[in-house]
Amino acid sequence: MEFAKRLEYLQANVFADMDQAKARAAAAGKDLIDLSLGSSDLPAAPHVLDAIAQSLPDRNTHGYLLFHGTRAFREAAASWYTQKFGILVDPETEVLPLIGSQEGTAHLPLAVLNPGDFALLLDPGYPSHAGGVYLASGQVYPMPLREENEFLPVFADIPSPVLAQSRMMVLSYPHNPTSAIAPLVFFQEAVAFCQQHNLVLVHDFPYVDLVFTQGSQNSQSLAPSIFQADLEKSVSIEFFTLSKSYNMGGFRVGYAIGNAKLIRALRQVKAAVDFNQYRGILNGAIAALTGSQTQVATVVDTFRQRRDAFVNALHRINWQVPTPDATMYVWAKLPKSQDNSIKFCTQLVEATGVAASPGAGFGKFGEGYVRFALVHDPTILETAVERIEMFLHSP
Repeated sequence: MEFAKRLEYLQANVFADMDQAKARAAAAGKDLIDLSLGSSDLPAAPHVLDAIAQSLPDRNTHGYLLFHGTRAFREAAASWYTQKFGILVDPETEVLPLIGSQEGTAHLPLAVLNPGDFALLLDPGYPSHAGGVYLASGQVYPMPLREENEFLPVFADIPSPVLAQSRMMVLSYPHNPTSAIAPLVFFQEAVAFCQQHNLVLVHDFPYVDLVFTQGSQNSQSLAPSIFQADLEKSVSIEFFTLSKSYNMGGFRVGYAIGNAKLIRALRQVKAAVDFNQYRGILNGAIAALTGSQTQVATVVDTFRQRRDAFVNALHRINWQVPTPDATMYVWAKLPKSQDNSIKFCTQLVEATGVAASPGAGFGKFGEGYVRFALVHDPTILETAVERIEMFLHSP
């Protein structure tokens, strides 16, 4: 049996290897503390669950849900966006519901790229961004993110021949895995660059709310939206998911906002692949976007407290890591005694039960780092660090 060549690019998966290492550790009786996946352990808000529960007996929610049946959700998304950023959004032409933002980032290359075209991606970056490009038979050009550049790409370093064959650029800030925040001036530069070179500018934006105000409790800051730089929505599309801010990862709900032509093109691809999710889930998402935002602030404070507990514990064992200003991750340089992130993470989980994500899994320029997801309470995070300390000092 022969398969498409595009699958060759999808075979190597560091995270699948880590899953096997976790399974071996569990089989050996290790008590797992899994810090490798950015899946929130916090619950969705009660009013969100109530909206979904109340939908279940309604037989009108049991059938296929086509685009025009999503109008109420699109209006809620547009209103949410306008309230946050002061930018008007047309719910009819500039919003598209998605089964999680990953669906959008994976499908958009099918609408933008011809075989052989380049997509400019962050390295390290979220692995599914590259997967969508390969499924579209495109090529990936990695834009290195280095600490000395505050984990922002340098557009001037992109070779002219690559740029001439490029059709899209994908950004994502606050950034997974480095936790970096991009200032508005960077987005303004990115928009101007993409306008100059006729590139579609994609911004994956799941961590908009997970920004920590320095020295303050019970308060929130927002990361910039791409449309604060591209006010006319000339070249841009932005993806949002309810997985992080609203703890709805398992419900698979998100949306795209952007240039009407890009939204229409993505809608065409989506129509060939799937319908929308169950209407009751969208009713829950509407409740999340339009109801009390108190729980969002609670989510931010929870991850701030976890960040502080974990970073302080690492500092106590002399693993000096920066304190992240955003996201639910800590991006840490490997200890000096280690030089291979995959080997380090594999041995760590098999020896201690503590699972982390090797930086190499996020791209070539992620090597030398490890990512910890703060998806447990502070006491468990501190226990994880105690085990890490024993591992680092073991013969």
